[in-house]
Amino acid sequence: MAVLEVKNIHGGYGGMNILNGVDISIEQEQIGVIVGPNGAGKSTCLKAIFGLLNVTEGSIRLRGEEIRNAAPEELVRKGMAFVPQEKNVFVSLTVEENLQMGAFSRKDDFRHMLERVYEFFPPLKEKRHQAAGELSGGQRQMVAMGRALMIEPSVLLLDEPTAGLSPLFMNEIFDRIITINKAGVGILMVEQHARQALKIAHKGFVLAGGMNRFTDTGHNLIHDPEVAKSFLGG
Repeated sequence: MAVLEVKNIHGGYGGMNILNGVDISIEQEQIGVIVGPNGAGKSTCLKAIFGLLNVTEGSIRLRGEEIRNAAPEELVRKGMAFVPQEKNVFVSLTVEENLQMGAFSRKDDFRHMLERVYEFFPPLKEKRHQAAGELSGGQRQMVAMGRALMIEPSVLLLDEPTAGLSPLFMNEIFDRIITINKAGVGILMVEQHARQALKIAHKGFVLAGGMNRFTDTGHNLIHDPEVAKSFLGG
């Protein structure tokens, strides 16, 4: 059964639809990647799933439960985490304080998860007492992802996790995403680096005009001549 299933969703801002019938489905052991041109509705789709904008039509299910237009804090309790592209760390807090903030909704002892996050992101352990604002862009992204993992989500939504990073850090973030997924977390992410992201994707979703243009495995989309020509730069 799909851990996350989005069917024919419509929605947008101020009465104007940006999403015009998007379909997405991933299983917990899968990485799903949303790609497409600017204005295609990629980030809007993630925000719609996470309850940050009103969905006027369609269905969103988390482990079979309808969650359309549920509040973000409710979705966190149900096991969904979201890492936005910008303003995703508390720059004045230390790395460890940021991670602890991610566990705000937990009532149990979460120290085991803190150690697990340090296993996912070894550079953070040696910098755990350093202010997040002093870290490199790639390390701040690790903090943001680590904080989201503190609730032990079944699904992690990532909006442009490699934006502004060097190729070296981009590859490192992709490697961490693979590791997190293999640990049992379903991943759905939006990426501008389409070709590189599709290489690690079990499923790819090419959006244009707020609708699915292509849906297939990452491998098949990379090797589809029409997708390559129109969306991957040849």
